[in-house]
Amino acid sequence: MGIRAVVFDFYGTLARMVEPLPPDHRPIFDRRGLSTQGARWGDQWTVGPAEGEEHADHSVSELDYHRWELGRLRRRARDCGVPDGELEGLVEEIDRAMKAVRLELFEDTLPVLGELRARGLLLGICSNWFWNLEDCLREVGLDGSVDVVVGSARAGARKPHPLIYRTLLERCRLPPEQVLFVGDMWAPDVLGPLTAGMRSVHLSRPDPAVLGSEPPLVDGAARIRGLGELLTLVASGAAAGPADCG
Repeated sequence: MGIRAVVFDFYGTLARMVEPLPPDHRPIFDRRGLSTQGARWGDQWTVGPAEGEEHADHSVSELDYHRWELGRLRRRARDCGVPDGELEGLVEEIDRAMKAVRLELFEDTLPVLGELRARGLLLGICSNWFWNLEDCLREVGLDGSVDVVVGSARAGARKPHPLIYRTLLERCRLPPEQVLFVGDMWAPDVLGPLTAGMRSVHLSRPDPAVLGSEPPLVDGAARIRGLGELLTLVASGAAAGPADCG
């Protein structure tokens, strides 16, 4: 069967982070006299859900999900030695700082989406993201550019958990073999979709902001260096075996 839908990861695939970058967590601790605890905190980007994590019980509403997010931050802050009197203000400020992300589209995003839509394909986005994925799409100019949007916060699991792919396929109303998944992360955007029965394309952009590893290709996957190369793959029905278009 041919490809009837193309689904994209969001960050690193359609959009990238630009300056000003989110504030570092250490000044937040320093202002509260908690420099020692801030040094224990570690990487501010490792406090969210892990790849493949399931959290459906917390994804029933935006309020429940946000409570869960704050609870994770609160537990980590306690483990770092933050006193109870400082916990609430600290975790709320860290939560806001982590989400203060400024994004812009890659130059090839809108032209390729426009061409794929002109060919009559259903377009989707499936991303590990906060609850506000739809708001972020609107802010970067993607509102109305795709037909299906599935974010991990609302789906109840992060790629490559099977739940998020099941949700995606249900929204697309297509069998998995007719869906092509495109993304820059190996496990969430290539191996996970393949396991769910879709075909996949690994996008390996020569961009220092999103440059990742390039594992050897597997059956059912192809690799491209920019979204423009995707148009040829889709026209040919996508590669059935490993294919590197770079």
